[in-house]
Amino acid sequence: MPTAGTTGSGLHPAALTEIATVVEQECLAERTYRLRLSCPEIASRITPGQFIMIRPTSGSDPLLGRPFALYDTYFEDRRPVGLDFGYVTIGKLTGLMPDWTAGQQVEVWGPLGNGFEVPQCRHLMMVAGGIGQTPFVAVSREAARVNAYGSPAREVASRPERMTLCYGARSKNYLAGLDDFNAPGLEVRLSTDDGSAGHHGFVTELSASVLDSDDPPDLVYCCGPEPMMEAVAEQCVSRNVECYLSLESPMACGFGACFSCVAKVRTDDGEWDYRRSCVEGPVFPADRLIFD
Repeated sequence: MPTAGTTGSGLHPAALTEIATVVEQECLAERTYRLRLSCPEIASRITPGQFIMIRPTSGSDPLLGRPFALYDTYFEDRRPVGLDFGYVTIGKLTGLMPDWTAGQQVEVWGPLGNGFEVPQCRHLMMVAGGIGQTPFVAVSREAARVNAYGSPAREVASRPERMTLCYGARSKNYLAGLDDFNAPGLEVRLSTDDGSAGHHGFVTELSASVLDSDDPPDLVYCCGPEPMMEAVAEQCVSRNVECYLSLESPMACGFGACFSCVAKVRTDDGEWDYRRSCVEGPVFPADRLIFD
């Protein structure tokens, strides 16, 4: 039975805890998977860029849940009944997750964080590195009016005239979910460190070329490794292009109590303060973030 969260705890006001059921999972790329959960209450509330915390329903190893960004929701009878998220096998929990099978139950709480706003722009550029492509399936589908998210569903006043995804990985074996980037009007540009697919080089070289093109973006969303996001932030700030970054900070609680996911953020008075990625983030304006 779902249990609603409260704003006093630091949870997003729409957050709740739900016992979810594994529906299916698919290997998307090297050590990269998409896991589908049946969790209708959370699926009806979550929006692109928000995340969930997940853990097994039994046992204490691992003790804490882990955060995963929304990949997309799925529908039955035109109602969202569950969600997909992507993960890479790099730790204790993700090392166990490929063995999760259909019908298994897990504990999920969310939606958490502030996510990406509905883009209001002419040309939206999304920049992703590694597993950072995860939120942009839903972002692009919402912008193209393919899917709707949130309760009540968020309104898309106007579709961007153009959308570009710049997506980089170490090699073609790690490029995940390419077939899912199928929203109308979305152009996908790839890069790999070893040149095995797309541009031979860093994804930041792709983003710079789009920013300096004859049809530059007027809004940029970015997610991936911190050095890559810092470089994209510098590109956008120097060109006076609005940019938002989704941080991939380690998290322990997901609702702001432990302060393990804090980021340095510039305040209106010109100083800076710590902000919790799980509550005030994970999405922040690029010109407000301070990278050490």
